[in-house]
Amino acid sequence: MAVRSLSPEDLCRRCDPSRLPFQTTADLGDLDLPLGQDRAAEALRFGTAIRQDGYNVFALGPPGVGKESLVSRVVRQRAAGEKPPSDWCYLYNFEDRHRPRAVELPAGRAVQFRADMQKLVEELRVSIPAVFEGEEYRTRLSVLEKQLEEKREEAMRRVQEHAREKGVAMVRTPMGIALAPTREGEVLDPEQFRQLPSEQQQRIQKDIAALQEELGAVLRSVPQLERDHRERVKDMNKEVALFAVGHLIDDLRGRYADLPPVLAHLDAVQRDVVENVHDFLAGGEAEDAASQIRKLLAETPSLHRYGVNLMVDHSGAAGAPVVTEDLPTHPNLVGRIEHHAHFGTLVTDFTLIRPGALHRANGGYLMLDARKVLTQPFAWDDLKRALRAREIRIEPPERLVGLSGAASLDPEPIPLQVKVVLTGERFLYHLLAAYDPDFLELFKVAADFEDQVDRTPGNELSYARLVATLARAGKLRPFDREAVARVVERAARLAGDGEKLSAHLEGIADLLREASHLAGEAGRETVGRADVQAAIDGQIRRADRVRQRFQEEIGRGTILIDTRGATVGQVNGLSVYQLGQFAFGSPSRITARVRMGKGEVVDIEREVELGGPIHSKGVLILAGFLGARYAADRPLTLSASLVFEQSYSGVEGDSASSAELYALLSALAGLPVKQSIAVTGSVNQLGEVQAIGGVNEKVEGFFDVCRARGLDGSQGVLLPASNVKHLMLREDVVEAARAGQFHLWAVENVDQGIEVLTGVPAGERGPDGRWPEGTVNARVAARVAEMAERARTFAVPPRAEEPAGERQP
Repeated sequence: MAVRSLSPEDLCRRCDPSRLPFQTTADLGDLDLPLGQDRAAEALRFGTAIRQDGYNVFALGPPGVGKESLVSRVVRQRAAGEKPPSDWCYLYNFEDRHRPRAVELPAGRAVQFRADMQKLVEELRVSIPAVFEGEEYRTRLSVLEKQLEEKREEAMRRVQEHAREKGVAMVRTPMGIALAPTREGEVLDPEQFRQLPSEQQQRIQKDIAALQEELGAVLRSVPQLERDHRERVKDMNKEVALFAVGHLIDDLRGRYADLPPVLAHLDAVQRDVVENVHDFLAGGEAEDAASQIRKLLAETPSLHRYGVNLMVDHSGAAGAPVVTEDLPTHPNLVGRIEHHAHFGTLVTDFTLIRPGALHRANGGYLMLDARKVLTQPFAWDDLKRALRAREIRIEPPERLVGLSGAASLDPEPIPLQVKVVLTGERFLYHLLAAYDPDFLELFKVAADFEDQVDRTPGNELSYARLVATLARAGKLRPFDREAVARVVERAARLAGDGEKLSAHLEGIADLLREASHLAGEAGRETVGRADVQAAIDGQIRRADRVRQRFQEEIGRGTILIDTRGATVGQVNGLSVYQLGQFAFGSPSRITARVRMGKGEVVDIEREVELGGPIHSKGVLILAGFLGARYAADRPLTLSASLVFEQSYSGVEGDSASSAELYALLSALAGLPVKQSIAVTGSVNQLGEVQAIGGVNEKVEGFFDVCRARGLDGSQGVLLPASNVKHLMLREDVVEAARAGQFHLWAVENVDQGIEVLTGVPAGERGPDGRWPEGTVNARVAARVAEMAERARTFAVPPRAEEPAGERQP
């Protein structure tokens, strides 16, 4: 079956500028959504609309296809039509200061509440000292102190009267109050007392003892009097403080009458102010360091306990919040509790609780990069924990690993209602789905972004609008339709398919920027086709150092590649090398050697562990093909070895399996293979040639080698027919084909390919099961049969009269 070479039109599908109905992209409107991402946009709209648990979204696809921009657009459109969620704040817990209270307020009320509480403290700082320094308070305090003094004096006066009646005087000494006998109003000294009659001395001593007991009782009652006094002063202080505080807090109660949690907090504030009114009367800035340390050690709360720690403020918001966290660390997601040094001690309080992205996005939408979340310690687990529990709990990281740190708080968790949208590559999605049992329960919606879109006339025009959109967004020069046509062709080449267009927007945007820059350097206001081509050439030039070195070593003969003549068992295979985003093709010599054996096709690459599993699979298929076609009724007794010559690194993929089969058939048939033709394509056990990847790079890689040595019209590439639609070759390759200097042949099966390579008909099996004489298949079948016969002869045991050593084949 004759195989014709492909026409120049088959080698590259051009974009006809005349079919683009505009002069420049300035005439076109913007493209609303990223091209070809209808399925992803539908999934995003569904995921953001449904309000059931677990319906969070994972936007998956390769980088640069516009995931973030489409996610942001869909989410913001949805959020704009929703009501702003509640504000949240933390308040001091007067019952347990280590567990601050979380309070929810309507949107915009928290800011006012914080301002009102600040104003309350400021007014209390003024009004309480003013009341306690006022004349009325001083008068009442003086009355209480006078009452205390009168009670003490009254008690002492009663003792003095009793002593006077007994003839005993109360004398104040440095050691305290002493009792001494008197005579005619004069205190007796010890000598005078001893001169008294003994009966009188005994009576006086007995009276003094009774008086001492009475005096002791009076002195013992003084502390109780003072305690009673202090209680009365404290009660009075509470009364005065309540007078100073009550009307101020009553005003706040009126403003927040619709918020029971706030009212409860105001009641607690009032009780605390009354109980700790001395905090407003302290020296403040005048306090010495020792007093401050004593307060710190005694855990005496300061006045900012009456403040409000505003965590989330939605005042002035027009819709639900949309939050993007670029650094999703554990504290940045769930919040943190800060500490500050105070006299060498780390201390904290509820005002040092800081919100995270979940707090800011609560009631709305949170957009995160999956890779960044997964690479941050504790972030992924805490995100899942918050979504499962539907609450935000702030835990210091040291607690999560069982370490004890500085004294901290345990804030009340805040209820969580948020829609999380993760963006990431496909392999991350599938890894999480396979290895994280919680993932699919929490992220039920997958928004799968396309890598490429169909190349239809409508999509070509949409691509032109995409170019216009990117140009305007980047403030670039407008592109004429010739330039747009070249961009469309480049998009097809990036997709590796003449019938598809790349959806990698970032790569296209880079091309547009560089083309606009080159046009500006040339002094043009409009970008033309030549500018786009120059930008493409520049991108290739900057990345092709390694490719150039390959070509150089082939030209110098260091890497052995023949492009003329014919050789038995030797074929030029084609490989693709990927370096970052740049891919290039290069030929590799593949050789085959056959001999008698046990029906094995030995892959030398596999034997030395340089061949990957897919490549090894392709080689094993060859043995199945040979056995089924040429040895269906007899053992396959050949042994063959295959190798990529001068290959010093790993080989993977089955795109060389057809080239390896051609080398085997050539070696078996003894027919030389044209070295001017390179081969690519995989093969199955039926002998059908299958499509492979990187066909454009492979063809161009061999073309460059042939051009460097001089094109003579015999060179070309043999490729699968199913790859023709993928061809988007360089212009120089197309022109060489048009001039008849380079050829491409598309084959569907091995028979077609071997005919092109050897120039000998492959042959078709006749009704009798035989192959036509002189054909490739006939020669291979004869060689296989010969090997089987020779193997059978070697396997026959020697006759009794014939020495084993003299047995002939």
